Amino acid sequence: MDRTELADFLRRRREQLTPADVGLPPGVRRRTPGLRRDEVALLAGMSTDYYTRLEQSRGPRPSTQVLASLARALRFSSDERDHLYHLCDHAAPVRELSDKHVGPGLMHLLAKLDDTAATVITDLGEVLVQNRMHTLLLGDLANRRGWERFYAYRWFTDVESRAVFPEEDWDRLGRKHVADLRATAARRAGDADVTEFIAKLRSVSTEFDVFWDEHEVAVRLSDTKRIQHPEVGLIDTICETLLTPNAAQRLLVYLPQPGTDAAEKLDLLRVIGTQTLSTADHIETQARRP
Repeated sequence: MDRTELADFLRRRREQLTPADVGLPPGVRRRTPGLRRDEVALLAGMSTDYYTRLEQSRGPRPSTQVLASLARALRFSSDERDHLYHLCDHAAPVRELSDKHVGPGLMHLLAKLDDTAATVITDLGEVLVQNRMHTLLLGDLANRRGWERFYAYRWFTDVESRAVFPEEDWDRLGRKHVADLRATAARRAGDADVTEFIAKLRSVSTEFDVFWDEHEVAVRLSDTKRIQHPEVGLIDTICETLLTPNAAQRLLVYLPQPGTDAAEKLDLLRVIGTQTLSTADHIETQARRP
């Protein structure tokens, strides 16, 4: 175990984070940049003394459970987490293709999209986090539980989820859900989570079963979506998709369709929602969710 390298790595990463990055109030003015040691200890569920000893190259070799807690507390990427494990002479955890931890880069980008509806989902369409405008546009999806967090599951089992879109668009959108899922299934062939999800959908929806057997395959990178909002009416949007390098997560951004009144309606929707949580608070609340 390289205690010196571990101490330096933890200290440098701690100093790069702000309280807002991890959902903590700013508190009093700080003499040094970054989080305090006691804040990291609190986030990781350990004593301040134990964490301090790690940063001073005096601590014992941390267990894998302790390292996992530190990686979450310091918002490590998968690469940073693996490096942390290697510094402590532990084998890095096996990476899952479908990672439900939203990295700090995506979270920062999402927070910057203050005036644009945006959400981060997995390659299976599970909503991980959404900003305030996305919540105003399509409702609170990130706080649902179980299968209800998945776009495709709600589409094929919940009529109210479809009611957000004009009925004449249902067939096209449904087929796109299935074609996108087929692309994920091809990329993650044999994956238990994918197999379970597909089996679940085939068991609850005859429509999904029919579409699935048509073998259409296409990742959804750009799509037009007409959204029937109860307060501002029909909004014509373009949904652009940005993929993470391993394609396990996607950032969906909803933009107004040029040549329509979508921009004005989205502005009106933004005004209507001014008394709700700020975008940053909304994202940080979800980021603290286990």
